[in-house]
Amino acid sequence: MPQPDPCRVVRFHELGGPEVLHLEHEPPQAPQRGEVQLRVEAIALNRADAMFRRGTYLEKPIFPARSGCEAAGVVTALGEDVADFRIGERVNVIPGASMAQYGTAADWLTLPARHVVRQPAGLDAPQAAALWMGFLTAYGALIEGGRLAAGQWVLITAASSSVGLTAIQIARAVGARPVATILGERLRPAMMEAGAEAVIASDREDLAARLVEITGDVAAGGGLHVAFDAVGGPQITAIAEAMRPHGTIVVHGALSPDPTPFPLKVALRNSLSLRGYVYSEVTSNPDVLARALRFAEEAIADGHLVPRIDRIFPLDRIVDAHRYLESGQAFGKIILQP
Repeated sequence: MPQPDPCRVVRFHELGGPEVLHLEHEPPQAPQRGEVQLRVEAIALNRADAMFRRGTYLEKPIFPARSGCEAAGVVTALGEDVADFRIGERVNVIPGASMAQYGTAADWLTLPARHVVRQPAGLDAPQAAALWMGFLTAYGALIEGGRLAAGQWVLITAASSSVGLTAIQIARAVGARPVATILGERLRPAMMEAGAEAVIASDREDLAARLVEITGDVAAGGGLHVAFDAVGGPQITAIAEAMRPHGTIVVHGALSPDPTPFPLKVALRNSLSLRGYVYSEVTSNPDVLARALRFAEEAIADGHLVPRIDRIFPLDRIVDAHRYLESGQAFGKIILQP
């Protein structure tokens, strides 16, 4: 397959806002042992991309750094010892590779094959690029960590994010009952349409009181079975009070600027589990990843898992796309297309 020479790659040479991102040109890199080369068809943006650019993500950039952790594309070349893929096959990049070294925002991409999976049937390139960060984060927390099952109540905070929307779909796929928190009233109808059984505007409604109203009083046998929290901070206390005995609180984000207390007394009283979580628990374990892929394939085939796309930008508008990402306006994934 013919390759452009040079191709465009998004890089930044200093920390900062969207304006530090630039398109640079270089020839596509030939794959080495254990690597695959892709012609990129779509790239999904994540909050992690903005945090990485500003130096506040788990991984720190090494300059000059690339950008991006998800993509969909077509295999154009294979390195030695890569037997799981074939040239011309549509595949997806899953999060886990170094963004600084293997950032996906580019026309062409070469990276280790262990960070590549086959594109699920039924999804186009933008949908497939938009799937994996949200799905792997929510699947690992809800299914592997929380053991979420049919009929159980699950709280999903900051639910209008792409991760939150995917968590609602996963909950519905297993027959669970998702309760979503959002800021303000504007998105309440959209959240109900997205599958939430109940919605709490946490900036204007009392979280503890509304959880009792929706799920029932814990003392009377009601309450949450699982909480999937992106916020942390003081609200953890209210969430803990609403958990059923032996319930699980999985914290995957820290949107609150305030310290997150450990609700010791209620945790002891009700034998609660409270734990931190990151998607690499799935991607770094081949057995867990295989289960996640099977779940995704079945949920997509059944129509339960449909990535939501908010807006598509061309790659040369990378700065505008990142500004839109940081504006908080998106309801679903922001996509770049080369």
